[in-house]
Formats: sequence, C-alpha cells, structure tokens
Amino acid sequence: MTKTPVNDAPDAQPVSARIRARLKASKKRFHANDNISAFLEPGELEALLAEVEGKFKGVLDSLVIDTQSDHNTQETAKRVAKMYLTEVFRGRYAPAPPVTEFPNAEALNELMIVGPITIRSACSHHFCPIMGKLWVGLMPNEHSNLIGLSKYSRLAEWVMSRPQIQEEAITQMADLLMEKVRPDGLAVVMEADHFCMHWRGVKDNETMMINSVMRGSFLKDHNLRSEFLSLLKHRS
Repeated sequence: MTKTPVNDAPDAQPVSARIRARLKASKKRFHANDNISAFLEPGELEALLAEVEGKFKGVLDSLVIDTQSDHNTQETAKRVAKMYLTEVFRGRYAPAPPVTEFPNAEALNELMIVGPITIRSACSHHFCPIMGKLWVGLMPNEHSNLIGLSKYSRLAEWVMSRPQIQEEAITQMADLLMEKVRPDGLAVVMEADHFCMHWRGVKDNETMMINSVMRGSFLKDHNLRSEFLSLLKHRS
C-alpha cells in the first residue's frame, strides 16, 4: 500500500479524499461496517475529526440551528465528530484489540458459553442506536486457541462499534471468532433493540430482533444446537 503523507495546506485535498483514494487504489471495500484503520496515516484521524466537525457544522446550519448564540449547540459539531470517530464508530478507524491466544493444553472439548455480552451499535440506515446482548457458544478441539473471557467483550465492542445491520454484524463476529479460536463449532446469538423502530416510522417500543449464526458442529449436530439454545433459554 502506497503511503501518502498528511498535508494540512489550505489547498490540499480533504483527508477523507486521500484515504478514499488509497482504499480504491488497493481495491479495498469501505462499506459502513468495514474497518479501514490500515489505510489511515499518522495524524489523519485528528484531521478527520476536524473535517467531520466542519461538515456537521454545515448540517446544523442547514437545519437552521443558530450555533452562534445557542449555548447548547456551540460545541455540538465538535462533540458529534468526536463521538462518531472515537466512540460509536471507533471500530471502523481503530485496529483490532490485541488478543492473547493460548493453546488448548488440556484438549478441552466440551460446550462453552460466554455471555451475555452487552453490545452497542448503530443502524447504518438511520444512524440510530442498536442496543442488546450477545451470547457465544464454542466447541473447542485439541487444536483450538483459548482466549480470555474479557477478550470476547473487547472483540464484540470492536465489531459492533460501526454502522451496521444486525444480520451482518453477527456474521462478522462469527467470522472473527472462527479465525481467532478455530473451534470445531461456533454459535452466536444476538438480541437487540433497534431505536430506528422506537424514534421513527412505526414507533414500536416492544419489538426486538433475535438472530443467530451457527458454524461447524453447531450447524451439523442438532443435539448440540438444541443444548446450547436450551441453556440460553433456561438462563433467561
């Protein structure tokens, strides 16, 4: 990948355009739920913060909000830029968290369940919050890696901190855990509230979405899948 130096001259391309050009040159997808951290140069995240702040100030102006005399909105553009890039969408711009993997020295091969893991994401259709829980079921083998309990939460936070739809988010989580742990089987279940249902449209406060991804032995073995789902139901 060709490295492009940061250029803060007034007539320089916006930093977003430079990052986008690198992505396109590398034929790298940059959908809302993709991580693009490998294509950011040192100092460019800070430049993006300034660019997004300026663009969001324009949004506030177009909404006819007086950010000059309204003390509540004078710093809103800066706060929103920081929130998007360093918090709620951080999973797009930050590399994956470090995860120490340990060999399965005792050749564990029994069902493991981790959860509920609290997840916070945002709908890529309306940028409204998605809030919920995630459960992970694993069937390790003697060649599997074991990771610390807290690392499941860190990986989930990294994947979910992007504009998403729930169906794709859970698949990304499953792909990542299959790569890190290499189990015989993997099951991921997610239950979440979608605030695009609460705030707009039908304004339904009760509807939740539950979906699952099954891989390996969880997909092939009906008894294992039933045991996993029944344990989740019993816990609820």
